[in-house]
Amino acid sequence: MPSPKKPLTTIPRRQLGRHLRDMRLEAGMSIANAARLIERGTGTLQRLEKGEAGRIRMLDIQALCQVYETTDRLDGLLELAKVAASNDGEGMWWHEYSGGAIRADFELYVSLEAAASKLTIFRPDLISGLFQTRSYARALESAFHSNAAGEELLDKLYTVRVNRQRIITRKRNPVEVRLLLSEAALRYLVGNPRTMAEQLLHIIDLPVNVNVQLLPFTSGYPLGVAPGPFTLLDFDASTGEKATAYIEGYRGNMYYDKPEVIEQYRETFSRLTASALSPADSKQALRRIAREYQQ
Repeated sequence: MPSPKKPLTTIPRRQLGRHLRDMRLEAGMSIANAARLIERGTGTLQRLEKGEAGRIRMLDIQALCQVYETTDRLDGLLELAKVAASNDGEGMWWHEYSGGAIRADFELYVSLEAAASKLTIFRPDLISGLFQTRSYARALESAFHSNAAGEELLDKLYTVRVNRQRIITRKRNPVEVRLLLSEAALRYLVGNPRTMAEQLLHIIDLPVNVNVQLLPFTSGYPLGVAPGPFTLLDFDASTGEKATAYIEGYRGNMYYDKPEVIEQYRETFSRLTASALSPADSKQALRRIAREYQQ
């Protein structure tokens, strides 16, 4: 028998649940009483408020707004519920690749990335998947899978990257990105020289919402230590999501949202960029290194 389907826990579902929970508390109503009034089980409403409901019924959202006397919020909640209930819409495309082309421990990051309004990225080792070209990505995935990956899997893996990259190229509200690369990420040979030249030229041609800076070898270690790669994700205040620091590891990923941790990583990024080349000088350096690969 197939294993039971895991309830989807995504940002839209958590947002919807938070709104419903806040409305109930504002109404001074217990979860058991609210569930009884809409003729649903307490566990069902509890899962809905936690963002863990396997199914979202629009009738339940309507009924809850009536019970809480918040019908003025109904239209907005219904729109959010439609997004949260969709398994194949643009906002939640990654579920199509769950358990295959997207590792289970990376799926949460992809959902956070898709909802972020701003990304702050430091990569001292390689080019982030959000900016990888096809040949660069395939060279990495072939090595990761010990050159045993078939063409079908490699195509799926790259399709995931293409879908992720839509957040920086979309016409409406593209995500703002501050990308800091170490020169080491440009010098490690991935694939072949042609692949590297193509990749560096691609970074130069990224849209204006992506600010790229390069930390050259001559900067040494501005912090006195090597902080490793990290990404800060910021969200619009209307989402209610906390700023999150994501640290990718070989054995697993870590997420932090405590204010003191976020502030430490912001300060770290600020100190690193203070030692980096300006955006204009960074592009010149990228062009120069790309020409070296083209020779």
